[in-house]
Amino acid sequence: MQGGGQTPVFVMNTAPERQSGRKAQISNITAAKTVADVIRTCLGPKAMLKMILDPMGGILLTNDGNAILREIDVAHPAAKNMIELSRTQDEECGDGTTSVVILAGEILAQSLAQLERDIHPVVIISAYNKALKEALEIIKRISIPINTSDDAQMLSLIKTSIGTKFVVRWSDLMCKLALDAVRTVASNEEGMQSVDIKRYARVEKVPGGEIEQSRVLDGVMLNKDIVHPKMRRRIVKPRIVLLDCPLEYKKGESQTNMEFTKEADYARSLEIEEEQVKMMVNKVLEFKPDLVITEKGVSDYAQHWFFKAGVSALRRVRKSDNNRIARATGATIVNRIEDLRESDVGTKCGLFNIEKLGDEYFTFLTECEDPKACTILLRGPSKDILNEIDRNLADAMSVARNVFFNPLLAPGGGATEMAISVGLHVKARTVTGVEGWPFRAVADAMEIIPRTLCQNAGGNAIRVLTELRAKHANGEHSWGIDGNTGKIVDMKEYGLYESASVKIQILKTAIEAARVLLRVDDVVQAKRQDREQGGGQQGPPPEEMVEG
Repeated sequence: MQGGGQTPVFVMNTAPERQSGRKAQISNITAAKTVADVIRTCLGPKAMLKMILDPMGGILLTNDGNAILREIDVAHPAAKNMIELSRTQDEECGDGTTSVVILAGEILAQSLAQLERDIHPVVIISAYNKALKEALEIIKRISIPINTSDDAQMLSLIKTSIGTKFVVRWSDLMCKLALDAVRTVASNEEGMQSVDIKRYARVEKVPGGEIEQSRVLDGVMLNKDIVHPKMRRRIVKPRIVLLDCPLEYKKGESQTNMEFTKEADYARSLEIEEEQVKMMVNKVLEFKPDLVITEKGVSDYAQHWFFKAGVSALRRVRKSDNNRIARATGATIVNRIEDLRESDVGTKCGLFNIEKLGDEYFTFLTECEDPKACTILLRGPSKDILNEIDRNLADAMSVARNVFFNPLLAPGGGATEMAISVGLHVKARTVTGVEGWPFRAVADAMEIIPRTLCQNAGGNAIRVLTELRAKHANGEHSWGIDGNTGKIVDMKEYGLYESASVKIQILKTAIEAARVLLRVDDVVQAKRQDREQGGGQQGPPPEEMVEG
């Protein structure tokens, strides 16, 4: 496996010849364990960074498990399967991408001992299903509800997600940004809760300035300047018209040839073009807008008339940006100028102004009343750092979004995993027959999270885990590991709680992945016809075609 091209991280790029039975299972488990080991050091607040070089010579500097696994180059099918896990976790929850791979790798490593005892994979899978059911019950039991409108609780939750990331130095600022953004885009329509951070919370990264200057705008920001240099660059309480049609002469749909015999006719045809544009502009000006924004072009002639009327115009705005402006300002995007109505004009924006940040001009539509879309402006010293802050902020926003849908918190710092481990060991005594072994294997595998946290903080894992087990055996489920010191602390006092939906997703994904890889008992290389023929054509080789 290669770290993006130049520097090998570790190599598993040998094409697998056919492997079957025990050999295939061992090979898959080893591959999964290797992937998990790559990002084990990326767990917790004392996580190490990975520097990944890409083939173009660029670098990626991050400790986000998902970002690392997305970039590294793997050939082994089981390793690819593990990388897919972190992507699934990222899309579903946005957090827990490192934990899910570490946990899945450990569950598979524990499965190896079960296979060597000659326990059939189907029996192991059945035990895993029971263990998952019991684990979900334990999470439900030890979770506490959260009030989503309580700022202090929400901020401490988001801090848990950011506390293990690169931006931990600015965690207070980042938590506030994430919470503000999610609160802005959250909407409750007809009893349906929706928090669409992907579409309506855009992150704009502008290198320069200090990280402390980052903020959530109560409106939208675009990387655009006005079309005419003399138009107004600052308007208080603007009336905004949003268009999805060009303000320029409409050419024929298909190729049109026009023949003129008199010079006057040609001059008249140009006049007609101008009249058409003037008519469009007049139609828009009837609504007395201060700002016209269109996704298409604005001709020079239209610019001239808009300037004369004291109207500013922006052109070629992206569709997604236009949708955000519509949500923030209360305007409606109109496809034909003839359809424009007074109700389509946006009046909720408090200020339109254009500022120069660094080398470029940016349009700000801010001070909106109840904006349902926002832009997060990130400032920072370099592009690499801004990209990492962006990744961390996306995680934080996802965590905040999850809590809106499932307002339950589970103790962090490995406390939940330890509670599951102790709970499963107790339950294992009631499991009869061979299934008891794999059941205990899941319980042992759960300890990998607190153990890794302790190791990454430079603590004595054996002593700390023994103390932690004793606490949990007494029913003190909120005790976990302080990732900064490697010692055990009570999470209630420490204030480290995570979203229960993330924990539930981690467990489901990790155990499901282990079950899938245990079911595999044969790895075969598929035949590539086009490679054999030395070209892209499908079908039988040329000789067979001749014989036929």
